[in-house]
Amino acid sequence: MIEVAENVYHIPLFPRSMVNAYIVDGFLVDAGIRSSAPRLLQAIDRLGRHKMQGHVLTHAHPDHQGASAAICQTLNIPLWCGTKDADAMERGLFADVAVSNFIIRLQQRYWVGPPYPVQRRLQEGDHVGEFEVLDVPGHSPGHIALWRPRDGVLIAGDVVNNANLVTTRVRLSEPPASFTADVPQNRASIKKIARLRPKVVCVGHGPVLRDTAQLTALANRLGQS
Repeated sequence: MIEVAENVYHIPLFPRSMVNAYIVDGFLVDAGIRSSAPRLLQAIDRLGRHKMQGHVLTHAHPDHQGASAAICQTLNIPLWCGTKDADAMERGLFADVAVSNFIIRLQQRYWVGPPYPVQRRLQEGDHVGEFEVLDVPGHSPGHIALWRPRDGVLIAGDVVNNANLVTTRVRLSEPPASFTADVPQNRASIKKIARLRPKVVCVGHGPVLRDTAQLTALANRLGQS
């Protein structure tokens, strides 16, 4: 676990940061796959379990919500999620927020965690600690990001990837269409976060991005496509 900005801790759950979680202002953001709970709890223990106020999902895909129920039950903390992904999390209807293909079906078999009640359904303008909630749909219908204007820190989830999911090569890109519910809508969300000109972009897949001119360049390329 590494502090990548003030009160923002990066927890790599797979080698080469291929699946990530974060702790921001006492909230665990995302929870990897079903087997990620021990590693998450180990990281949380380094900061102190008593400091944890809640758990937030950027979206309800199996590689982000896998250990959510276990974490919330173990720590007795509430789960917060974007409004349009909340039903999927509560009812276990993960096909409602994901594309249907062979890889997704494998993830749903081996990675997905059990459903869990969502205590708060987040919308644009809500706050998680100091962070403002942004609606950034596309990769899933209710995908959210967290934005801290005072120092330009963005928790982006899977709006963008900073690694190739097959080769693990570091490269900023839009998420694969095969994993994205609405590609044009996600491209609009990429342009939305690029307009913020963030200084630190914490992604769900790949290392933390600090050369954020790459984000502007990606948004510009997508605008021409």
